[in-house]
Amino acid sequence: MREFLWRTIALLTIAIAAGTSAQNETVLLRNVQLISSEDGDATRVVSILIKDGQLDLMSEDLIPIEDADIAYDAAEGIVLGRLELGRPASFLILKEDPRDNVDALLDTKRYATFGIQNGEIVRNRLLGILEETPEERQRAEQGWLAYAPPPLAVPLDYQDRDRWNRWDTRWFSGIFAAAIVLDRTRYTEQDDESLAQVGDLDDFDGGEIRGLRFGGVGTINFDKPWVWTVFGATNAFDKGFDTDDTDDFTWFDWRLDIPISQRFNFSVGKQKEPISMERIMSLAHWPIQERSAGADALLPSRNVGMVASGSMFNDRVSVAGGVFNDWIDKDQPSSFSDNATQFVGRATWVPWQSDNESTLFHFGLGYRYSDAKEGGVTSTEPEFNQAPNYIQASTIDVDRIDTYQAEASLRSGPFWLHGEYLRTDADQTFSADETYDAYNVTASWILTGEVRDYNKRVGIFGKVPISRTVDQNGWGAWEVAARYSSTDFSENVADFGVPEFPVQDGGKVDIWSAGLNWWLSPYLNVSLNYRYITLDRFGFEGTSQGFNSRLMLILE
Repeated sequence: MREFLWRTIALLTIAIAAGTSAQNETVLLRNVQLISSEDGDATRVVSILIKDGQLDLMSEDLIPIEDADIAYDAAEGIVLGRLELGRPASFLILKEDPRDNVDALLDTKRYATFGIQNGEIVRNRLLGILEETPEERQRAEQGWLAYAPPPLAVPLDYQDRDRWNRWDTRWFSGIFAAAIVLDRTRYTEQDDESLAQVGDLDDFDGGEIRGLRFGGVGTINFDKPWVWTVFGATNAFDKGFDTDDTDDFTWFDWRLDIPISQRFNFSVGKQKEPISMERIMSLAHWPIQERSAGADALLPSRNVGMVASGSMFNDRVSVAGGVFNDWIDKDQPSSFSDNATQFVGRATWVPWQSDNESTLFHFGLGYRYSDAKEGGVTSTEPEFNQAPNYIQASTIDVDRIDTYQAEASLRSGPFWLHGEYLRTDADQTFSADETYDAYNVTASWILTGEVRDYNKRVGIFGKVPISRTVDQNGWGAWEVAARYSSTDFSENVADFGVPEFPVQDGGKVDIWSAGLNWWLSPYLNVSLNYRYITLDRFGFEGTSQGFNSRLMLILE
């Protein structure tokens, strides 16, 4: 009886407050339907948070009741009006869809269940929410690994049916996209041993256009649309913005994705080989600015070939396999038979995930075979783009090259821990076989609470979704990251006839990295990386360290 009395008093309080101003209180509206033009005329169920009379947050995620002074259930009513984050709220919630019943628009007095004008509540017929449901409470209580991520804002351009960079025809559609990355590198310390190994690092201080890419992605409008991707890349004015030192234009991606079924896909063209999350995942969204030295040295960026991929077991398992031969992309004329052919495969598995999927484990295995017709020399910088090669391996007379790869990840809320191991065996014709090893461990923590995306169908992590961008009066997304990587080419020993070092080994490099990333919006990122590098080569060990700052602008 006492509980009933208190509930009655609470409901009366809410009813009295319904006709008051929202200027001095935070109001939460749950179960609101939003007409979304991104999906045609589909609707999205969202929650709306109004703080001090202004629209503070609109999210498809659950906004906790404790974030508001008063909470109401909109009962999936349709919202119409002006929705601008950080601006005075002005909208109606209609209990019927005006697309189905035009009377809802003609007689708002009858059909409007909630109305707010310039931050002032002018109508409220909604029932109050007193507490979380048992399902909501269970979602928040899943053990120490579970994490309830902050609500992510719904993009308010849902009303814009025509994006400036989008075009549509009967048979083709697409969007234009581009990205530019600006770097500034500063080496702060180098000992005498490092100076003897790699030369003076001060020569590599300065700024550069790290990357400039532009192109498009879209569909060929069959019943089951095919997806096309075309991107070019150049690093014009590359080193120190020197106009006399430019890079040639490169077709970075040209690819066609053809759906086989709902979960399986076939792709052909120049694309990434299906091996290693570090290689497949976009560098723009990797928590450290550059890929690890091992991945850079032992795995290609892109190759020309065909890939079949898909997922199964409720997308908990993904598989991909392909065959590649890049003779058509060579600068010098060659033939398919003269060029090396590669067979590449990868499989991933999510053995466990929490109910809300904020916590999950990921495992992956990859394999790459090459008939190595061209031999080759592989080398890598110390995870700075502006740097000399630190280690190098030569494989000239080779029968085959086998690369084995393993990866594991744990994501728990804003925390992400990822590790990879690479091993390459070179079966040489006239000399002893050689093995190159590399591994790295990366950890990141998103300080603002967001949970990094994970695409089950292809088994990779992605971008950081931003709860509140700077232009939405928020802080954007802040992330701290660290990585340790080790790459060992020391088995590769050769006499290059250099008097100072008559016998040169491939070397072993260990790198400690720390990074800070700030996503002001999905299209603008500022980051700072520090590296401490040790190089064991030529019989002695040298150390160096430095910083790299980066500005990245994405246009899409």
